[in-house]
Amino acid sequence: MFADSGFAGRLVEWTRDILRTTLEIVQKPADQQGFVVHRRRWVVERTLAWLTAHRRLARDYETRPATSEAMIRWAAVAGMLSHLTRGGPATRQQRRTFNTPD
Repeated sequence: MFADSGFAGRLVEWTRDILRTTLEIVQKPADQQGFVVHRRRWVVERTLAWLTAHRRLARDYETRPATSEAMIRWAAVAGMLSHLTRGGPATRQQRRTFNTPD
């Protein structure tokens, strides 16, 4: 996994200990001036852009971290489902009718 240099610190140890995976921090060179495309940084930026495309994640509305985590997982699953179903034949959703008592 990759993360921006703003996430360096305890997150690296947490991903190693809890998630049992390696988190690589993508840092810019010390002598950089101006805009330069960095290796694998676009993956981090693209992922954050996909997540913030979901309305509920565009602002920080949640007060509990567990709710925020659930919303991030929900957005990630929705994004993955849209990628997995891409390329199939277009289908129209069935019209729903509800029986109401007379």
